[in-house]
Amino acid sequence: MHNLKPLLKKFFTPVTILIVPHSKSQPYRIKVSFIGLLICGFLCLTGAGYIISVGVDTVDYYAMKKRLSYLAKEFDDLKSTISSLKKADTEFTKLLSLKSRNTILQSVDFKDTGSLDIESLKKQVNETTQSVFAIRNYIAEQKDLYHATPSGWPVQGTISSYFGEREHPVTGEKTMHTGIDIRAPIGSPVHATAPGIVSFSSWTSDSGYIIVIEHGHGFSTAYAHNKKNLVSVGQKVKKGELIASSGSTGITTGAHLHYEVWKNGRQINPSLYLKEME
Repeated sequence: MHNLKPLLKKFFTPVTILIVPHSKSQPYRIKVSFIGLLICGFLCLTGAGYIISVGVDTVDYYAMKKRLSYLAKEFDDLKSTISSLKKADTEFTKLLSLKSRNTILQSVDFKDTGSLDIESLKKQVNETTQSVFAIRNYIAEQKDLYHATPSGWPVQGTISSYFGEREHPVTGEKTMHTGIDIRAPIGSPVHATAPGIVSFSSWTSDSGYIIVIEHGHGFSTAYAHNKKNLVSVGQKVKKGELIASSGSTGITTGAHLHYEVWKNGRQINPSLYLKEME
């Protein structure tokens, strides 16, 4: 107890703080006990520590907010990409009659911690999407080519003369027969073997009434010796549409349809295209 009294006396001993202004004013004296001074210092340090802690938490908060904003944007982009991918997949499922594919779900990269690697997922989704779009574009091109390719018989009948060299039935000279002759009664319906636009529909001295149709992708077809043309230049026609009635006009020895198929400006054997494509 005797040892405590001097210590308490020392704590409560007044301390004078002298404040001297840089002017002619009188200095200020503040008298405070030593323990009060210690308490003020402790409070100041505590307050400073608290302010620093709040500042650090604020910085962390804004950093986390920025990160969450970035992740939210990444997930929105990912959601949009997956939506496009699902749409494309649906189109392929309908077009190809295949079961739905789960390529993305099978290729997602999960770490041992169970967290999702967003960047890896985005990369894989983008690669898959590009592949899907490339395949879709390819199929669209093949679909156009499929529709542009002539197929089927333009008229019902039998082939009386094939594609290739032959003796001309009128002149007797050996010449190149650039199409096939299909024997058919006069007035038989002649149909377009692919959709396209009529580029010629008129009379020529050798072929009589003739029709030429452009189908795209380098394909053209010609229908000659008609009794009557039923389409005009610039007219769009569908596959199987009635375009003429067969006849025996021009230089010919009988009723038939001379049918030609052109590919990139060259005659090719029409017999290769008589069968309907599956």
